[in-house]
Amino acid sequence: MESSRRTVAELVAGRWGDHRPGLWCEDLVLTHHEVAAGAAARAALLADLLPPGAEPHLGVLLDNTPEFPLWLAAAALAGAAVAGINPTRRGPELARDILHTECRILVTERTHLPLLAGLDLPGVPVLVTDTEEYGHLLAPYADARPDASRATADDRLLLYFTSGSTGAPKAAICTQGRLAAAGHSLGRQFGVRPDDVHYICMPMFHGNAVIADWAPALAAGAGVALRRRFSASRFLADVRGYGATYFTYVGRAVQYILATEPRPDDRDNPLRLGFGTEAGAVDAAAFERRFGVRLVEGYGSSEGGAAIHWTPGTPPGAVGKAGRGLVVLDQETGEECPPAVFDAAGRLLNGDEAIGELVNRGPNPFEGYWRNPEAESERRRKGWYWTGDLFYRDTGGHLYFAGRTDDRLRVDGENLAAAMIENILARYEGAVAVAVYAVPDPVTGDQVMATIAGTFDPAGFAEFLSAQPDLGTKMPPRFVRVVERMPVTATNKIDRAGLRREGLRCGDPVWWRPAGEDAYRRLTETDAKGLSHPREALHRCAARDSNPGPAD
Repeated sequence: MESSRRTVAELVAGRWGDHRPGLWCEDLVLTHHEVAAGAAARAALLADLLPPGAEPHLGVLLDNTPEFPLWLAAAALAGAAVAGINPTRRGPELARDILHTECRILVTERTHLPLLAGLDLPGVPVLVTDTEEYGHLLAPYADARPDASRATADDRLLLYFTSGSTGAPKAAICTQGRLAAAGHSLGRQFGVRPDDVHYICMPMFHGNAVIADWAPALAAGAGVALRRRFSASRFLADVRGYGATYFTYVGRAVQYILATEPRPDDRDNPLRLGFGTEAGAVDAAAFERRFGVRLVEGYGSSEGGAAIHWTPGTPPGAVGKAGRGLVVLDQETGEECPPAVFDAAGRLLNGDEAIGELVNRGPNPFEGYWRNPEAESERRRKGWYWTGDLFYRDTGGHLYFAGRTDDRLRVDGENLAAAMIENILARYEGAVAVAVYAVPDPVTGDQVMATIAGTFDPAGFAEFLSAQPDLGTKMPPRFVRVVERMPVTATNKIDRAGLRREGLRCGDPVWWRPAGEDAYRRLTETDAKGLSHPREALHRCAARDSNPGPAD
């Protein structure tokens, strides 16, 4: 059978009889054989618990404990699907995720039971893994052996929620064949060996940890080490303790690791590679200098409809080269955007024309959303896969990430991409993490607002901005919110929707630069009231300026 059509169930069953250490979590160590045996027992229990004729779906509301990969493997053997349930969801939203994915069983642990109190979950029995009763339920199945014959490559295995900024999260479908293929592909790309150890510190309810970390380890027969929840302060100790050679990251994880106190022996670690998204060129270079570990920035849409792979020779700042079918299209006309034009300092000169949505016009493995035909048709417009992500390309065909489509700003008629401004502001010495987003303005369309986690010196920041050769005239933030720690989602991505929603009305210090001025000053309540009538406020600012002009 071709590896691309193999099942995850076959990969799980293939570890039977492999008595090498295969799973670490805190003080627990299981061999590959014990993992396969544990998965077989849970698969047998699952087969007896699932109601006849019901969708074979189970919800998993767990931190990264050994039970999570055991139930993933069990679902694969049973031909069932796992819906990863986000423990940061609350009340009706949490109930909606469980009921929408038609979970017939919910697997959880005692620490999460308070989240379920008072929820109306009709017909959804709850298994609590860290109880004596759970052990009694599993005991009759202790002698089960993994049998992959029940599973096919077309069986659903994952229903994982995408982190959309608006509306209810969508549950993307991933079949056994696609997950097995992804595991083999990434394993080949990164040369994963059976003696490797993959450190899983990103939450397993999210696709990144399962698809980019667990799956390639399973395909190669490598081990996995679990961190219950991501901890920047424990990162290096875990890596050394488990002998980890590979890890994945999303969002701000790399920035938080870099914010820990440097030590002379930071480079004394077994890591070969980190793979993820959103670290940025500045932080990736800093990580390699400090830890001696190369970070590979990749791109893959959560739903699997498009992917870009880094290759040697990729220019700094680029994600990789456009593969077959990948194009950057103007969102209004549907025409292909022209290549980017850069000045001598590397500044994008034609962003208004060059930035568009990344679209896959070729074959793609997108398998749809569970019970959401409207969202599915939006992704598949004209028979193509629309990623919802902004990119631009150079004349060599290399693609540069420019943010989500809803991260686009339009200032004085000029389109700007938040990700480009963030990459520049990340150079500011006091910044641990940076987020850029729009605040609405009826005069200019949008104003640029930045949130900076770290230390902020208004005069020094203004000097920094003036020294950046690739910072366009519309890019400098009009408003700067200063926070101790960047607000993030459960998957360590910046909570942009929350930042946009709060805008200037937040509990943190906000600095601003009135129109026509270079210096930043604290935003006062009087300023904020004036800005509730932006046209009048800007006119007052212009009157104070000896050289008035449009907001820049």
